[in-house]
Amino acid sequence: MAATARIKDFLRREKPEGPCLIVDLEVIKDNFRAFEKAMPSTRIFYAVKANPAPEILSLLASMGSCFDTASVQEINMALAAGATPDRISFGNTIKKQRDIASAHALGISLFAVDSVEEAEKVAAAAPAAKVFCRILTDGAGAEWPLSRKFGCDPTMATEVLLHADKLGLKAYGISFHVGSQQTRLGAWDTALGEAKAIFDAMMKHGIALQMVNLGGGFPTKYLKAVPGTNAYANAIHDGLAKHFGNAIPETIIEPGRGMVGNAGVIKSEVVLISKKHANDNVRWVYLDIGKFGGLAETMDEAIRYPIVTEKDAGEKGLCVIAGPTCDSADVLYEKTPYPLPLSLSVGDEVLIEACGAYTTTYASVAFNGFPPLKAYVI
Repeated sequence: MAATARIKDFLRREKPEGPCLIVDLEVIKDNFRAFEKAMPSTRIFYAVKANPAPEILSLLASMGSCFDTASVQEINMALAAGATPDRISFGNTIKKQRDIASAHALGISLFAVDSVEEAEKVAAAAPAAKVFCRILTDGAGAEWPLSRKFGCDPTMATEVLLHADKLGLKAYGISFHVGSQQTRLGAWDTALGEAKAIFDAMMKHGIALQMVNLGGGFPTKYLKAVPGTNAYANAIHDGLAKHFGNAIPETIIEPGRGMVGNAGVIKSEVVLISKKHANDNVRWVYLDIGKFGGLAETMDEAIRYPIVTEKDAGEKGLCVIAGPTCDSADVLYEKTPYPLPLSLSVGDEVLIEACGAYTTTYASVAFNGFPPLKAYVI
């Protein structure tokens, strides 16, 4: 999404120094309402890791959102924003036992696992808690796949949940994540079929699972058009009906990027424009923000952000775009050079759009002495 009128007014009025993120809460309100309207029977667990700004968490808590958290620190953020423990899931499958105990002491009773070893930690630190088992997906169609590190093979999930039950935990459901920035509407279908098979296998052991966590994956529009929220909701509904029939379980979703991605814009500045050879047709454009300043998702050029300047009406030429640090990995777009105005010059302001998710939290603390990415929430 292009910078909103509110963001443009803020930049004109405040003239903030250095690279910074500006987030418009009105856009997040609209996104939450769109999810709520499209999937009225599904609970929304905002993925705090996408952007944990207190203003965002407080807004979503006031609108009735639940929260998917990855650490005790994020749990405390959600509680401080006004969420009650029953609206918080500890969704990270890699947790220290003492962190599980801390979460349990705070009243958290819903935990993700993907192995018998993790279930054992939960049983020891949070007796009688509810657990859901995350299963692997292939991530096909996602621009930021999550296909290897998290989850177990679906054939293992029954073993994990049966073990959890024996340990006194409540085997509650199945979760999966089809990959961040998922553009394939059918991505949920296969995983839902696997979830139903696990439901059936558990029922043979006398255990009725209750919940399917549909994960995140809902995209933000960057350079390419993406399906709308209703299209995803319809595809998921069709998948649930296909595999579960009339016995549709409780469902939750964990939007992060899809909730806040299009709500934020990063203001940046051109630091240098140069060439590597006298006859180069491709310029190098260096900005005052790069991979280590918050744009880590340009790794492998996976996420291509819309970049806007005041000179866009003029002729453009291909550029390599890089950040300001003295690390050779701090190059944003080189394999596929980016078109920028030929008239662009040092000191020009550049707006990097759709940056509301995974920017401030990815920014380094002080690499090369550069301060963390400043953020303004309006």
